[in-house]
This record gives sequence, C-alpha cells and structure tokens, in this order.
Amino acid sequence: MKFNSQLLRELVSVYGPSGNENIIRDYIKKEIGDYVDEINVDDLGNLIARKKGNGKKVMIAAHMDQIGFMITDIDDKGFLRFTNIGGISPYITLSQQVIFENGTLGVISAEPMEDISKLKLSNMFIDIGVNNKEEAEKLVDIGDICVYKSEYGENDNVVFTKCLDDRVGCFVAIETIKQINTPVNDLYFVFTVQEEVGLRGAKTSAYRINPDIGIAIDVTGSGDTPKAKTFAVGLNKGTAIKVKDNSILTHPKLRQIMIDIAKKNDISYQLEVLEFGGTDSGAIHLTKEGVPSGVISIPTRYVHSTIEMASKSDIINSIKLLTKLLLDDISL
Repeated sequence: MKFNSQLLRELVSVYGPSGNENIIRDYIKKEIGDYVDEINVDDLGNLIARKKGNGKKVMIAAHMDQIGFMITDIDDKGFLRFTNIGGISPYITLSQQVIFENGTLGVISAEPMEDISKLKLSNMFIDIGVNNKEEAEKLVDIGDICVYKSEYGENDNVVFTKCLDDRVGCFVAIETIKQINTPVNDLYFVFTVQEEVGLRGAKTSAYRINPDIGIAIDVTGSGDTPKAKTFAVGLNKGTAIKVKDNSILTHPKLRQIMIDIAKKNDISYQLEVLEFGGTDSGAIHLTKEGVPSGVISIPTRYVHSTIEMASKSDIINSIKLLTKLLLDDISL
C-alpha cells in the first residue's frame, strides 16, 4: 500500500480546533463524498458517513478537532491573554508560533520569571505584532481560537507535523473508506467534534447511531525515546491494539478478533496498555445499555506538541487492520 502523503499533509493543514470544526469537516466531507452512501451532520457538528451493509451496525470514530488557545483578554498594548482548549503544556508552548482562523499570526511568550519551573499559562501571552488594543481588536476578538503553526515534514520512515492527534485517525478512516467496496457490516464512519475537551461528539453521535460495536481510531504515546517511562509501544513496531486507558477496558472478544485478524493477515501489531488519557471509545462504550468497543491506535511521539511524529508503516498497518476487521463478520 502506498502512503498517501498528500492527503495527510492537507488534513493536518486545515484549521479545526475543538468547537470550530467547520472547515475540517467540509474538507473531509468533500474527500469521502463519492465513497459513501449517506452523509449527515448532527446538531453538535459530527460528520456521519454511512456505507450500507447487512451485518452488524459498526461505528468507527476519529476526532476532527485539534488543541488550541482561546483568547480571554486583550490589554492596552495589544497583547493577548488566553486559556487552553484541550491539553496544553506551557513549556512546549513557549516561543511557538500560532495562527488564527483569519490568518493572523502570533508568537507565544511569557512574563519574566526567576524560576521557569513555575511557568503557567496564566503567565503567558500572545504577541500579534500590533501597537495597541485598538489595532489588536481589528484582527482578534475575545473568544477567538488560534492553533499551533508548523510545517508538515516526512522522510522514508516517519511524518513530522502538528495535530496528528487525531488527523492521522481521520486519515486512517478515510483511506479505509476508499478500500471497502462491498461492506459486510453496516458501517458508520464518524468524524467527531470536541474530543479534546471531553469526548463530547462521540457521546452524542453514538447515542444517535446506537451501534452494535464501536471502534475508535486515535493516537497513543510511545515508550521508545531515551529514558522514556516504561511503555511497551514504539514506532515501527506495528499498529497498536488497545487493552486499556483511563477511559476504557476494551472488550476482550473484540480485542482478540483484532489480534487474530492481524496474525492471519501478517499485519504487524503491538498491544497497548496506556496508564493515562482516553479516546472516543470511552464515550461510545457507555452509550445506552453499553457498546462492545475497541481501539486501533497509532503510536506517536511528542503528542500535543507542535511536531508530533508517527511511523508511516504503523499508519499503513492501522489501515490494513481496520479494513480487514470491517470486512469480517464480527461475532462477539
């Protein structure tokens, strides 16, 4: 399978922080329109694409939103104060460039501090290069959101870019949609909103769909960098089949089906026991009477930074596993 660099480059380049997913939703809708039977957008903004089949109703969720910074105040000199949208580290954020939906650029800096270890977002500000509040308010308003600005890069092994969390999950879902011509199961591919602020889109869309089975596609961390915390997941070792995180203990039968499919089809895989974080599966599996759910994870270094890194081969193996799984008669 050839790696579709152009698609991933475009996905990570589209603005779409939590609560403002319109642009990325329109991009994905256009990309998959010719490959699905139905497309709907629910009241919260989730994009729900159906490929009709006669088997079980399967919901596949990948979140469209990315982390960002919401403006809370503009001072007399035009400097912007902000709060976080999703998980943001002040140390990663310091001196980074950001961009607003309208194209306004800024750099994040901080007040002078004797002890940098005490740095908090409340000590930081965004400089958009204006002279006063009046000039700033012509470009930015209270409540506007900016995101990290960085360039996409790649080599033969990996990609380097912002917001692989979770545009790479969207990438896997889109490429899988294109691989499946005659579905065995009734497939609902959901590109969810507001995952980074509490799995909100997955909760409402799962309630609407009421699936028999749920599968989330998202990033996970890695334990393969120098002196990293012990974690048996690393790049170039295959797609990761989740066992647990803070939001879910994955369904054992569904997890075993994923393992058996990977083995049968020579798909490289690794098992993921994550001691923090969560994915859309955390909301899906608690819907109504409960939904047997699992997760296919893409091992990723430097999650929630300006430059996240993932292996091309791991991404391809994730597509292969998801495709084979959805073409299988899933009997739990």
